[in-house]
Amino acid sequence: MTEERWLDSAHRPDQSSTRPMASLYCAAAFVLGATLCLSFPLKLPIGAFYWDVAVYSDAFHRIGLGQAPALDFFAPVGPLGYYAGFLLDRLFPIAHPLFIANWALLPVVLPLALVVIWQRGARDHALGLLLPFLVLVALPINLSIFYPGPGLDGFGAYNRHAAALLYWLIATLIFVQSARGRTVLVAVFMLALFLTKITGAAVGAILVGYACLAGRLRVMEAGAAALACIAALALLDLPMGLIRAYVGDILTLLRLNSETLLPRLLTVASANFGIVLPASALIGLLLWAEWRSDEGNAWERLRRVVAGPAGWLAAVMAALAVFETQNTGSLEFIGLWPVLYLLLTQWRRQARPFGPVVVVLALAVVLPSLMQSLQRGARALAGMAGDVVALPAPEVGPLGRVSLKRGLAERAELMLQLYPRHAATFAGYADRGLEPSSLFYAEPDNQATWLLEVRQGLLALRDWEAREQRRLNGVFTLDFVEPFNALLGRGPVHGVPLGITPGRNLPPLDERVLASLAATDAILVPKCPLTPARLTLASHYAPALVGRRPVALAPCWDMYVTAR
Repeated sequence: MTEERWLDSAHRPDQSSTRPMASLYCAAAFVLGATLCLSFPLKLPIGAFYWDVAVYSDAFHRIGLGQAPALDFFAPVGPLGYYAGFLLDRLFPIAHPLFIANWALLPVVLPLALVVIWQRGARDHALGLLLPFLVLVALPINLSIFYPGPGLDGFGAYNRHAAALLYWLIATLIFVQSARGRTVLVAVFMLALFLTKITGAAVGAILVGYACLAGRLRVMEAGAAALACIAALALLDLPMGLIRAYVGDILTLLRLNSETLLPRLLTVASANFGIVLPASALIGLLLWAEWRSDEGNAWERLRRVVAGPAGWLAAVMAALAVFETQNTGSLEFIGLWPVLYLLLTQWRRQARPFGPVVVVLALAVVLPSLMQSLQRGARALAGMAGDVVALPAPEVGPLGRVSLKRGLAERAELMLQLYPRHAATFAGYADRGLEPSSLFYAEPDNQATWLLEVRQGLLALRDWEAREQRRLNGVFTLDFVEPFNALLGRGPVHGVPLGITPGRNLPPLDERVLASLAATDAILVPKCPLTPARLTLASHYAPALVGRRPVALAPCWDMYVTAR
């Protein structure tokens, strides 16, 4: 089947196809539900890597003080998610930060999605494209499981944002019939991807290039989209140099992350074997079905393969695999659905050889991800009604509004007492590069202990300030995330990374960072427990501790404070 015949089938009306108004009602219901969730002080079940949410809280606090990503703090991703989340946070100040982070890009993505499905060629497939997407982005849930217990994921929000944008870029390339509309939408999605996560933009460029190769997008149209995107970035860069600073951070991250691509691809393939295997089998079957036809010579058959469903499915899967090599937690391979959806509707209409096998393989690719999202979401929300308690951390604000099983909550409080008593044991682990357990950061009880540790430090800081009659101008914590400045309303250090991960985004200290640290009154050292990352950060920032007075602030905290 030629590319024109395959993709043009998306543009032929189908008596059973859904009307776009139904998709508008679904989108409106989704927005209403999200608004209600953001309007109440909900308690949510704590899950793996919950402390990643505090990265967004830190970013929002910095933006509120006038700081800008890349210019004033080292950001691992683009500025769009931070600014969009900041506006959402201001509109819904009591909303749970898990929802803020998860839906930060919803005001950008959802209107663009509605524009896509309203285009000629996509209207008759509107609900089939929108409904699965809304299900997958409804809750902060990644498709990879890092901990077997119920809970909502605190990590991977910006990976999910980029995956959502890629989903609609692919839908645009496949379904939108108007050349002008397709060009404008490609430019907008590429701009959003660049400002969200650079690897998403790189993969988007690969997909746009393949669309040109397959004859779906003219080179002139791709060039116009690229020029429009570059012009928009240039305009955004004019006021402050934000884009140049962002590119500088990207180059720094590339220098700090030198792992080769092949091992990561193998990891992605093995972690998503349930998707990769049926998708590869489906590609093989489509290739064989196309190649065995008697239409044309070998070159014409190759052209049909590139422009047909086998080529598109292989290209999209390969591009998304490259994207997932840079992710920890994401909506893995959801961008396959627009290709598979068209394939399913096409093969359903026609009595063709191997039709049932194609349908079964296509469903085998998409249904596990959809059911995984539904199952994990249902399990997390259903678990809220069992033997579950709220974590006693109201001082931490919305970040502390979490729940977990009673036994895990009791364990979290117990560990906060045991860590100082057995500090030498955990220091011994850390000295040998070992975490207290193999799934330490994914364990909900450990994340709850971290929240209680933050609560202890916050109360101790307030007590110290009252006792010493001194108001600290700012705090820097030698840990993955800095929660205290947002909670205390103080000024954060300039130039330091958000979500510090040694070996990934910890650049060498420069004069600007050292000067900003020197101007900050307090540097906090967490001890419950000592971990390899905390030891590395203490060593990395050791020059900033010189000349400061050590204070035993709390059982889990030491403070290094400047002289008055």
